[in-house]
Amino acid sequence: MRRFFVPAEYLTGSEVIIGGETFHHMAKVLRLKKNTEVLLFDGEGNVRGAVLRDIHADSLVLDLLKHAPSAGPSPAPAITLYQGLPKGDKIDHILQKATEIGAAAIIPFQAERSVRRIDQGRESGILARWQRIVRESSRQCGRNDVPEVAFSLGLGEAIKADRSSVKLLLWEEQGLAGLKDVLDTVTLPTTISIIIGPEGGIAPKEAAIAREHGFVPVSMGKRIVRTETAGIVILSILQFVWGDIG
Repeated sequence: MRRFFVPAEYLTGSEVIIGGETFHHMAKVLRLKKNTEVLLFDGEGNVRGAVLRDIHADSLVLDLLKHAPSAGPSPAPAITLYQGLPKGDKIDHILQKATEIGAAAIIPFQAERSVRRIDQGRESGILARWQRIVRESSRQCGRNDVPEVAFSLGLGEAIKADRSSVKLLLWEEQGLAGLKDVLDTVTLPTTISIIIGPEGGIAPKEAAIAREHGFVPVSMGKRIVRTETAGIVILSILQFVWGDIG
């Protein structure tokens, strides 16, 4: 059954009127017909079935059915990914895949070695686009919640309020403890935060800031992976060890 994201207030009452981009996708792209059943979710874990009743020039009217069984909160631990802003549109891929794997929050930040720069004043438009990407990814992969997405102009600003029980800095410096060795010392955590740098990696000054905030530098061993791959790999490992993969 097809799924569509709607604001939480749309899931109250007995009917809902849908316009805008969602209307266009449902009516013009998918060409849904009357009496088609769909699922509507609000990104907060709530899901409700609906039946398409009327199709108008710029809106659809759907009758809401009883609440569908909710998948509930995402399995522990809640994982936050701090991602150094990469080149071009690589961040789009990272947002999509991190959502699919189950990240609770994805925070791109302007790293010292980021080639791409986001000027002040443009953050709101870019952030809105990123939020659309994770909503669409949640819809496609069957998540009933939507990851938090934010943007920070620097690593220090991004992590200053982080209170995760496990904090990892993925770094390519020699002589660091391996990821497996560090994970073997940890019992089941409720929250995990990960820092991954852009193409040029994390700068020493940023590593020092991360350490000051309790992040433990770890290595992936001999493997060298791209920044757009690193998050996918480590999220998958953490979800396998403590989450809902496997």
